[in-house]
Amino acid sequence: MKKIGLLLFATLIAFTLSACGNEGSGANKSTETVQAGANKEEVKKYTFGTDATYPPFEFEKDGKYIGIDIDLIHAIAEIEGFEVELKPMDFKGIIPAITAGQLDGAIAGISITDERKQIVSLSEPYYKAGLSLIVREDNTTINRPEDLKGKVIAIKKGTSGSKMAEELVKKYGAEIKYFDDSPAMYQEVVNKNADVTLEDFPVISYKIAVDPGSNLKVVGDRLNGDYYGIAVKKGNDELLQKINDGLKKLQENGKYDEIVKAYVGTEANK
Repeated sequence: MKKIGLLLFATLIAFTLSACGNEGSGANKSTETVQAGANKEEVKKYTFGTDATYPPFEFEKDGKYIGIDIDLIHAIAEIEGFEVELKPMDFKGIIPAITAGQLDGAIAGISITDERKQIVSLSEPYYKAGLSLIVREDNTTINRPEDLKGKVIAIKKGTSGSKMAEELVKKYGAEIKYFDDSPAMYQEVVNKNADVTLEDFPVISYKIAVDPGSNLKVVGDRLNGDYYGIAVKKGNDELLQKINDGLKKLQENGKYDEIVKAYVGTEANK
């Protein structure tokens, strides 16, 4: 009996020591895992505003946001190691949202202007656009800015087109009707409630190409040579540098032209 008791006692001691050893090993692994997670650099996420009614640069299709701008900002984020959260909104609210700190930046066919440079930081130019006059397909009376006397211009609020329209009103005595989105201003012209609208050439060219029944046409020469830039809240130099660096890399490796050609069938005139 004593021998059996001693044997059971020895077995119990061995089991206890083994259990303690395994617990220590598990604790060490757990500590190593925590330390590894702590040392892993957290990926930054930035919120970008966009106007989802502006094809081919940004629009919604089959429940997804796509377009030149959408693909471009995601490609920049991938190559520069950050994440993007898109926030679709009316164009007129984008710049105020950046300055209020509600957005880190925006990509929405934003023309680079001296006025905007005072409010937000803008990236290097990434697309040459330029405004054009657009009329109904059966309109034969408007072919140049000088023909706008006494006419009604439909325009989207807060755009470079609205600034140009206001200049044309002063110069030629036209009238302006403001709208919150591009489809509404187009429809105003189609319905003959306005005579003309102004839109960036690549945008209206895309619309007419994919919608032959749009009942719209472009007339005259481009009114200016606007360049698009990506907007960032002033002071966020880190994000601005990432955008400029990523944009340069994409232009050099051919990915930028690949994105543009997927939507307009030709490389961008940078």
